[in-house]
Amino acid sequence: MSDIDTVLVLNAGSSSLKYQLVQPDSGFVVAHGVVERIGESQGRVDLIRGDEVNEFVGEIVDHEAGLSKVFELFSGVGHDLESEGITAVGHRVVHGGPQFYRPTVVDDALIDAIKDLETLAPLHNPVNLLGIEATRRLLPDVPSVVVFDTAYFHGLPEHVATYAIDRELAREHHIRRYGFHGTSHQYVSTRTAEFLDADLEDLNQIVLHLGNGASASAIAGGRPVETSMGLTPLEGLVMGTRSGDIDPGVVMYLRRAAGLDVDEIDVVLNRQSGLKGLCGENDFRSLIEMVSGGDPDATLAYNVYIHRLRKYVGAYMVTLGRTDTIVFTAGVGENNAKVRADALAGLENFGIVVDAVRNATRSREPRIISTDDSAVTVLVVPTNEELAIARQSVEALS
Repeated sequence: MSDIDTVLVLNAGSSSLKYQLVQPDSGFVVAHGVVERIGESQGRVDLIRGDEVNEFVGEIVDHEAGLSKVFELFSGVGHDLESEGITAVGHRVVHGGPQFYRPTVVDDALIDAIKDLETLAPLHNPVNLLGIEATRRLLPDVPSVVVFDTAYFHGLPEHVATYAIDRELAREHHIRRYGFHGTSHQYVSTRTAEFLDADLEDLNQIVLHLGNGASASAIAGGRPVETSMGLTPLEGLVMGTRSGDIDPGVVMYLRRAAGLDVDEIDVVLNRQSGLKGLCGENDFRSLIEMVSGGDPDATLAYNVYIHRLRKYVGAYMVTLGRTDTIVFTAGVGENNAKVRADALAGLENFGIVVDAVRNATRSREPRIISTDDSAVTVLVVPTNEELAIARQSVEALS
């Protein structure tokens, strides 16, 4: 048995399972990998440990079978999981509803409660549960802890969290703005304060989590006061396949004019909209190539994306009153210099000046990309949701 505690962090998708074995104290990643194409005839599992990569290719019937293959790969390279000192399994669950806003140890009652919340996150919570249930069967003696994506935003000001709809209907069905990507926004805002050697309580921050899913938050003194996502992860910024903000009347119009039912409209707005709906491509690297090649649909999609992003930055600067930092994170935010430059271009009168050379410099470390005389410090801070989940899991057990 290892004398250093580790946490196995799982993020289950409908046909995939990402995992990471991490030491929560140091942040050292012992191993990581992904199970892909679950339920298909030709699935794939990989295990990356340092420079060593091991792989299985073949049928993976379900999440439990995929996780079993991960364990077999560990054993095959002489690192049985039982010797890794696993003290907990941390799970990301998207929606905690109104009642779950702290890391919570898994028991039968929690499983039932997450199932009851499926109507709030029908695309996410059911598949998140698959990873939890598989782990409970395969590692019955290791406690599992759930970290909810909505938890960080539980304390949003009431006037921010409230939709202007019939209050009784909203209360009965728990309709409010919940916010998502909370683990990332909390980690990045805290990491920013550490990097700047500043007190978190003294900073007003705008955090832009830009990946295939995208969200923005305004954080004042370590507490979120606004966020772009709402009842579901559909609200807010333009995303890879999600529309983001849209006139609610579009839903009724699609029902009446196009004859689409609720489930079909759900698919359109969540899976066939955003960048994919506008130009047929939701991979940002391919999108940029198409823009560079002069593709008119890709150019429009990119401009819509940037316009929405700038709109939120401006709104959150007003919300905060004083903005100290603007922070880019997640796949697009960390890696796409063009997005960062275009999102903040021409805002010198607002004290935001991006340094072109710093912005173009690639690094996996936190870094400042604004000029020395920029009143607002602009940063790129890589997110680490797995480490955040690992640490919160340990805290929940202690």
